[in-house]
Amino acid sequence: MKRITALGLSLAMLFLLTAPAYAAPAQAAVPAEVTAPSAILMEKTTGKVLCEKDPTTQYEPASVTKVMTLLLVMEAIDSGQLGWDDMVTASPHAISMGGSQIWLKENEQLSVRDMVKAVTVVSANDCAVALAEHVAGSETAFVERMNQRAKELGMEHTTFLNCTGLPAQGHLTCAYDIALMSRELILNHPSIREFTTIWMDTLRDGTFQLSNTNRLIFYYEGATGLKTGFTDTALYCLSATAERDGMELIAVVMHAPTSNDRFESCKTLLNYGFANYAIVPVYPDQAIPPVEVLLGTQDTIQPVTQRECSILLEKSKTGAVTTQMELSPQVEAPVEAGQKLGELRVLVDGEQVDAIDLVASQEVPRLSIGGIFKRMLNSLFLQGT
Repeated sequence: MKRITALGLSLAMLFLLTAPAYAAPAQAAVPAEVTAPSAILMEKTTGKVLCEKDPTTQYEPASVTKVMTLLLVMEAIDSGQLGWDDMVTASPHAISMGGSQIWLKENEQLSVRDMVKAVTVVSANDCAVALAEHVAGSETAFVERMNQRAKELGMEHTTFLNCTGLPAQGHLTCAYDIALMSRELILNHPSIREFTTIWMDTLRDGTFQLSNTNRLIFYYEGATGLKTGFTDTALYCLSATAERDGMELIAVVMHAPTSNDRFESCKTLLNYGFANYAIVPVYPDQAIPPVEVLLGTQDTIQPVTQRECSILLEKSKTGAVTTQMELSPQVEAPVEAGQKLGELRVLVDGEQVDAIDLVASQEVPRLSIGGIFKRMLNSLFLQGT
């Protein structure tokens, strides 16, 4: 239901100050089928946690560490510091990593694009270090940036000691922190999906085969990434992302006992999210009326919503969305395009969840003295007839 009133903006603001806070979707326990000891499910756009299980206990993340490595590389690319076609040279340190790798040779050069592909698809430690050295000058300097970025993202339970996730005493994080950095990567650097959705590919002119370590890419509908991890001490870890019907979810599990457990646990989390939640677009359900303009070159101005609005809802509540409008009854010229004229409030079960400014769709100049005089004469003439 929508109410259009002639109350001024001051009353609208008073309402907003006294309106009850919306109770966000409650954080539920994860489904019983999730066997990993630590797990979390987060929605990408809002960052809301939909369910969780011991999400802040610290574990070794193994190669899920590379989510942060990729985030810093993508930030360097998107800022112009790094180019996709830049050539990266393998150092003696980079080729000494061991573990998952593409067997770079000393002084071998690959493009940033091929290095990123190798890191995302086969978790190549040698390429991760080569990229880190190229971006920051050394792996040590890059790891300092990783920890600084973790602090900026609110990752309070994380300490990185390398850019690969290879075992190191004190290299720790938690499921919640992994979800935070995963969200930052997929939300603000969507082009990473070009690589995280690859199932099979090649490098070195087709001579080196790649097969994704994340098998959800092969069989889970809507899978978009993101990163696997395993060592003998970290056990099996996974940050899995998937999108359906415009909603992308991030499922993280840590310290799962088997590889199958991590994939099935993330599959269960994602199924739970898609079954129970939806991103719902909100629109005014009737035309927004024009606002009278005093002393303007036109008599009225049409308000429009400043931005689109979509909200995360439990599917059982999608029918409980209502809106209310508060518009200024009139505005004095000059009016600027984008000037606030009111607000559209979005409510769920009567509780406010969002407020969108209603703004002027165009500018309306103020009448000149001559224009005011002419309008007065026209008014008197019309009254006389």
